[in-house]
Amino acid sequence: MKTDSRRPLHVLTLTPFYPSRNDDATGCFVSEPLAWLAKIGVRNTVFAVQPLYRKRHQANDSGVSADWLRHFALPGAFGTPIAGVFVFARIVGRVRTLHGVEPIDLIHAHASLPCGHAAMLLSHELGIPYVVSAYGFDTLSSEKATGRALAWCRRISRRVYASSRRVICVSESVREHVLEEIGSTCRTSVVYNGVDPELFSPGEEPSSDSPLILSGGTLLSIDGPATLVRAASSLASEFPSLRWEFIGPGLERSRLRNLAKQLGVDEHVRFLGRQSRRQIAEAVRRCSAFALQSSCEGLGDLYLEAMSTGKPVIGYRGHGNAEIIQHGSNGFLVGPDNERELIVAIAMLLRDEPFRRRLATTARDTILGGLTLEHQAESLGRIYRESIA
Repeated sequence: MKTDSRRPLHVLTLTPFYPSRNDDATGCFVSEPLAWLAKIGVRNTVFAVQPLYRKRHQANDSGVSADWLRHFALPGAFGTPIAGVFVFARIVGRVRTLHGVEPIDLIHAHASLPCGHAAMLLSHELGIPYVVSAYGFDTLSSEKATGRALAWCRRISRRVYASSRRVICVSESVREHVLEEIGSTCRTSVVYNGVDPELFSPGEEPSSDSPLILSGGTLLSIDGPATLVRAASSLASEFPSLRWEFIGPGLERSRLRNLAKQLGVDEHVRFLGRQSRRQIAEAVRRCSAFALQSSCEGLGDLYLEAMSTGKPVIGYRGHGNAEIIQHGSNGFLVGPDNERELIVAIAMLLRDEPFRRRLATTARDTILGGLTLEHQAESLGRIYRESIA
């Protein structure tokens, strides 16, 4: 990549998710493009924020280091809509000092609450423009908020998006959702998350004698993962050596283990919990295919990482992943929680190894053609410069 000859930009990244010493995977979609942005003349200062009631994070030694800043927050639904005010109060002095020493051209806030709200307040206080990233279908709400708290969250999020120079959406589906909620009062762009094609590179083809289906994400809802566990039971007779692995933390692992035991497939199903970036890369390399259990993904990063290692993927129709997955070309699309379609798709992949390999090759080509970290950084750099023009 050529170095950008234009004036270097200084961007303040404000985020609630970022890799830490104890967890180098959470927030990697924020941290990993930063090195590529530096190559095109964009330097980032990163403030990663967390509420006081959560365990303290320590900065990760690799990549672009973040200053972890803890802020006061009220747990529960009514703490969500006012958390941005507390973030602002915690960091405004530091941002003012930093801005005086090395002027900040732009603030990039990740998610409307709390960081987008804090960025809006900083913009009003210090005159620094900001952009905000939207990641999922709950972009104007909160999983913790209902009733009045939910209405409050939505009202603040609308103000955040409307006042920003750009809303950066992780998929077209998310952009449609944002515009549907707030109309055309904000400017939006789609920037797909990128993948490191070297970290997530193809490995040896897994043995057809011991196929493995991998899934991943946060196991907070039992519905999607349970569909995969039931599929394991249905496929066990035809594929007795088929194994299943789930990556990710969550509260539902014990219930899912009980379900697997009830269905008689507990010896074939493993729940690996939270994994490091290296462990995730090793897991997707050893699988035969990847199926993500969540039906609420704006764009699942694990899909892209599995495709980068040359694996066919199975995703849901009607969501962000359907913008990347071409049915029958680099993977399959099934109905959300449609067990029958999922079983048919997995069986087709396991029965026809040449077909599976063709899909795998196309999946890798899809990533290299426009979904690497370099592509993501180029799109972000262009938006940054347009936003301060």
